[in-house]
Amino acid sequence: MSRGKRVVVKVGTSTLTGPDGRVDRVWLADLARQTAALRAGGNHVVIVSSGAIAAGVEALGLARRPGELTDLQAAAAVGQVHLIGTYHDVLAAVDVPVAQILLTRHDTGHRQAYLFACRTLDRLLEMGVVPVVNENDTTAVDEIRFGDNDTLAALVGVMVRADLVVLLSDIEGLYDHDPGEDESAVLMDRVDELTEDVLAAAGGPAGEFGTGGMATKIDAARILMKAGIPMVVCDGHRPDVLLEAFRGEPVGTYFAGGGDEVEARKLWIAFARHPQGRVVVDAGARDALCLRGTSLLPAGVLRVEGRFAEGAPVSVVDEEGIEIARGLSDFSSEDLDRIKGHTSVEIASLMPGLAGCEVVHRDRLVIL
Repeated sequence: MSRGKRVVVKVGTSTLTGPDGRVDRVWLADLARQTAALRAGGNHVVIVSSGAIAAGVEALGLARRPGELTDLQAAAAVGQVHLIGTYHDVLAAVDVPVAQILLTRHDTGHRQAYLFACRTLDRLLEMGVVPVVNENDTTAVDEIRFGDNDTLAALVGVMVRADLVVLLSDIEGLYDHDPGEDESAVLMDRVDELTEDVLAAAGGPAGEFGTGGMATKIDAARILMKAGIPMVVCDGHRPDVLLEAFRGEPVGTYFAGGGDEVEARKLWIAFARHPQGRVVVDAGARDALCLRGTSLLPAGVLRVEGRFAEGAPVSVVDEEGIEIARGLSDFSSEDLDRIKGHTSVEIASLMPGLAGCEVVHRDRLVIL
């Protein structure tokens, strides 16, 4: 990579903390050193960091991570102060200014708020500041959570038009089998396409304080590959791993950016918002969407799951439950349930005002 690139670095809780569950300040200082080295080369860095709850558990002197939602949110509120303070200290030691940005799906799900967040991130990078981004665990609830910071890092990568996203983890990368169960498992050094074999290789739970796993990293790769942005998953404790990943040296697993970049607004439709329902389609509709790039018509809909309003984001799945697309529905769930499986001629007699309308127009649809 040449000068002036944008790099998003995701720090997982298991990487950020030591065996005792406390924030590893020595490791963070080394991350700051690598960040400063990238900036010295004229590049820009955004850090997406987990760890607020773990830092709160440490600051409050708790024996373990709380189980109740309000206790988790309280721990996050305390921990976020300590976490950003630690980032400020280690980055200030290498003359790097820092900013804090907290996001939820509620923020990114509204188009205007999303664009404002993009502009703020852009301006901070132009000013030479390293933004430290985290999910706002204090206010987030299940329906507006990203669920893990792998997904958030991918979305931030899209928001800043990153040249590379690096997920620093406690594992070396993606293996063809679970290395904990099979000693012959082989590290996959490059992934060009998310095939069934790649998806099957992902899995495994997160640590005590974390929420992610390899499956969430695959979800992040799905977003970034659609955006044409490469991603590296690697062992965050490997010496100089961030600098090596930036230089293109073989560390961990490299997910190629791909050549079929999706326009920015479609990426927002597909990934910045939680689907509010599912539309199950037959094989004919699936093939028409995936192979011929058509809009989704009522005739191909088998059933509707969940309740949603007109214009809401929905997930389109086949009969086996595999998600094939996301888009904005032109029907409410109630209306769609009435006209599913019917042709335009049949709909004209059922609901004349809806005849000829698409369920999801191809301009508001992203094939996954």
